[in-house]
Amino acid sequence: MPFPTIAVALGALAIVLALLAIAHHLAARFKLPQRLAGTTGAARTLAIEQSLALDPRRRLLLINCEGRQLLLLTGGPQDLLIGWMEPRA
Repeated sequence: MPFPTIAVALGALAIVLALLAIAHHLAARFKLPQRLAGTTGAARTLAIEQSLALDPRRRLLLINCEGRQLLLLTGGPQDLLIGWMEPRA
């Protein structure tokens, strides 16, 4: 491979890495929301709170969705939403 081709490839790689570093710096400086910055954390609105294996194929999941809880049965011929739980008193 001729030297100019290698130099162009390394130069392009350096430019791409510099652009990524600048984007990372701007995201940290302007404190973009975590989901835009590519990380996970407190901005999550959907989370599995508990999981119970009923048999080798089926699971019962307790899911928290924006402060509300729901029961979901998975693993059978089709997934089934059992229902929304009543809010805790």
